[in-house]
This record gives sequence, C-alpha cells and structure tokens, in this order.
Amino acid sequence: MSAGIALEWRLAARFLRARSDNHFLSFSTLMCALGVAVGVLVMIVVLAVMNGFDVELKERILAVTAHATLTGLEGPLDDWKGVAAQAAREPHVLATAPFIEERALIAHGTNVGGVLVRGILPAEEAKLGNLAAHVDRGGLAALTAGSYGVLLGKNLAEELHVAVGESVVLAAPHGTATPAGVVPRMRRLHVLGLIESGLYEFDRNVAIVNLEDAARIFRMGTTVTGIGLRVDAPYAAGRIVHAVAVGLGGGFFISDWTRQHSNFFRSIATTKSIMLVLLSCVIAVAAFNIIATLVMLVREKRGDIAILRTLGLSPRSLIGVFVLQGLTIGGLGLLIGVVGGVLLAHNLTAAVHGVEAVLGTSLFDAKLYYLEELPSVVDRLDLAWTVATVIVLSVLATLYPAWRAARTQPAEALRHE
Repeated sequence: MSAGIALEWRLAARFLRARSDNHFLSFSTLMCALGVAVGVLVMIVVLAVMNGFDVELKERILAVTAHATLTGLEGPLDDWKGVAAQAAREPHVLATAPFIEERALIAHGTNVGGVLVRGILPAEEAKLGNLAAHVDRGGLAALTAGSYGVLLGKNLAEELHVAVGESVVLAAPHGTATPAGVVPRMRRLHVLGLIESGLYEFDRNVAIVNLEDAARIFRMGTTVTGIGLRVDAPYAAGRIVHAVAVGLGGGFFISDWTRQHSNFFRSIATTKSIMLVLLSCVIAVAAFNIIATLVMLVREKRGDIAILRTLGLSPRSLIGVFVLQGLTIGGLGLLIGVVGGVLLAHNLTAAVHGVEAVLGTSLFDAKLYYLEELPSVVDRLDLAWTVATVIVLSVLATLYPAWRAARTQPAEALRHE
C-alpha cells in the first residue's frame, strides 16, 4: 500500500470517529450501516425464496411429466412402437412411453368439470418420472386394461365431490350417431386413487386411465397421441428432443417440459426481476443516508480539512478520504447484511416458525402451498449483484460530499474557526 493510500485510510478512519463532545455523527454513521445491512439482508432472503420456489416448481413438474414429447404433425402416431424403440436408441434418451391425451367432460352427480384425460401404460410411465409416489392408493399399477379405472387429481376430485371407490361419468367429444342425432360417448369410470403432486394446474385438470381404455373411449384404435421421453439432461430436453426428431427423419411436433410450463417460469422470472429492482431501491435509500452523513461530516470537519489543505493534502487525496469513508460505511453494512442474510436464508423455516410462535399466528400455511417448509436457495449471481449494487451506490453517495470537501478554501474555513 502506497504512502498516499495509507494516509487516506488513516484520515478516513479518524474522521469517522466522533469528537468527545459530538456523538451524533457516530450514531448517524452506525444507522447508515444498519440501513444498508437491512436492505442487503432483505434482498438476499427474498431472492433466495424466489429461487427456492423456482427449484421446487421444476422438481415437481419433472416428477409428474415427461421431459419431452414427440407427437404427430397431422394426427395420432400409427407405428408408435417402432418410433418408441428407435427413439430409445438415440443418445441421451433414458426411457420412452406412449400416451393418449384428449379433452373431455367428467361428472359426478350434478358436479361437472372439464378434464384432460391421459392414457398411459403404467409400467412404461413409471420409467419417465416419479408420478406413482404422488398417488395415495394402489399407484399406477392399479390401472389395468379393461377395468376402466381412473386416477383423479386431488383438486379435481374435491371439485367433483367424489371419493376413492366411487364412480364418475366421462363424456368423450367423439359422439355416436343415433336416429336422434349425435350423442356424446359416455363411460363410467371407477376412481381408484387420487393424485396430489402439489401443482394445482395438474391436480385440477388431470384424469389418468390405462392406455387401452383411453383408446377405446376415444376410438384411437392402435394409435397414440405421442411418445414421452426421459432424458439424461432435463434442462437440455429441448435440444435433445430436437436431435431425436431429426434422427427419426422428422415429421414430428416436438415439445419439452420448459415449453409446456413456460408461463410458470416466466411469472417467477418477472416477479424476481421486479423484486430485484424494488429491493435495489431500498438499498439506494440507505445510500442517500450516507450522503447526508458525509455532508454533515464535511461541515463539522471544515477546520480540519482546511488545515490538511494548508499542509499540502491535494484535493484528489481529500476526495479519496471521503470515498473511503463511504466505502467503509457501505462495506460494514454489506458485511453484516450478507452474513445475516445467508444465515437467515439457510434457516428460514425455523425463523418463520419462531415468529409464528411469538405472534401466535400462521405466516406460512403448508396446506395452501403444499410445502412442509419454505424453500430457500441462495444463488451466487444474486449475491454478486447485491455486492456490486452496494459498492456502486456507496461510491456514488460519496461524490457530492467529496466534491464539497475538495472545494473548501483553507483561508475562508479557518477565518470562522
């Protein structure tokens, strides 16, 4: 460290210490640091919770859906067994499973709702994910061909007021021609179990039946809607399924889990961006306090500044002194905020339960969010953004006070001492 920098550091540290007759500036400096610390802590915790929900959502989607799908461009797939076998031999593909998907109406008594009926082969579907772990009874194996059993999403079952063991009536859009006109095809299905994945859109809209039963209900014959794929790199599923379709000679409509649920991820990303801007503004407000503190410091230290100028301290060095003071205040708040924020983010569930115990109320309802604990993931990029924001704002906050100090005229300042 050069002599000039060492001198600026010593002067900055001395200016931050209050005189014996004036402790207001030390108190103001401490409040500035605490203001920065609170802003940093809140930013880290909020962004960690947003990241946690994002990770939790992705894990739940991957547990109940295929990583990617191949469907026909002009209708159902005829030679789906050959397509599935060839796709399974492609690099990065771990498993394949056929499926049938059709929209229909489902009713129980006077309760009626729209539903997405998905026909599967239980043994093959189990290879694509962990859907069986989210079924309360029997699992996927209960869906045997010809039994016309169905697994309903828990929210859909609650809306229909139907329980396991009861029956529902499915009305397929493919009607039957009669002398009285076209009549919707009706089929009574027995509810074998409920699915509780924690994804409302899935639990409200899905009804799962055996592939052969779905083929009979919707008159699909030996065809299927498409082939689901499980790949070794889920976050690269879009690229992999494209390569698979090319390897199969094309003629398929391809999709992947990120495209099918893009609205969820876009919503989280937008919310995170908004929170990032708002919390950066909170830190900026704390930085404005640094400006006020340093301006008061310049006024109090006018005599000292004038003496230093007469002893040969250059305006540039004087600016460096106040920049170092602002960085010291901001750095202290940053250190406290980062340490506190990371510790709180990693122990957020315990902290929330403690606050609930003190307040005697529930801040986080596990039944509402289908989560036993509040998810929290601290991301390094978020930490880097927070650190950079505090440093930049702390430096900017010193510019005006430093300029005021550098313009101090020694003779004018000493005349009023």
